[in-house]
Amino acid sequence: MTTKKLDKRTKAYKKSQGLGDTIEKITEATGIKKAVKAIFGDDCGCDERKKILNKLFPYNKPECLEENEYNYLDEFFKHKYNTVTTEKQNGLLKISNRIFNRRSKFTTCGSCVRSMVNELKVIYNEYKDNQRV
Repeated sequence: MTTKKLDKRTKAYKKSQGLGDTIEKITEATGIKKAVKAIFGDDCGCDERKKILNKLFPYNKPECLEENEYNYLDEFFKHKYNTVTTEKQNGLLKISNRIFNRRSKFTTCGSCVRSMVNELKVIYNEYKDNQRV
């Protein structure tokens, strides 16, 4: 397998950040991108258009935390928990489902809970860092 093919394969499986990435994947798969570049050259404006579309229509953009949610996370992250109780998990799920627009349910999967907690910690830390400024 050549490096070029490996790069194409890796790019095809890269998760789209927004609508621009998705359109690029479609135009590459159908050959449209190659045809446009053949007609207009390498500077056809595709890369700029992709950036604009990704910015205008991003995927998985979280909602803002509400004050009560921030306070709940603040209290939660003050402690180092080895396990998350059912009550705590339900509180975290409620916040996670709202800000990430999901419908996740209670689980006994430790890595699933850890993943959710880590996602919430990233959001919480962004708010906490912005308060210091």
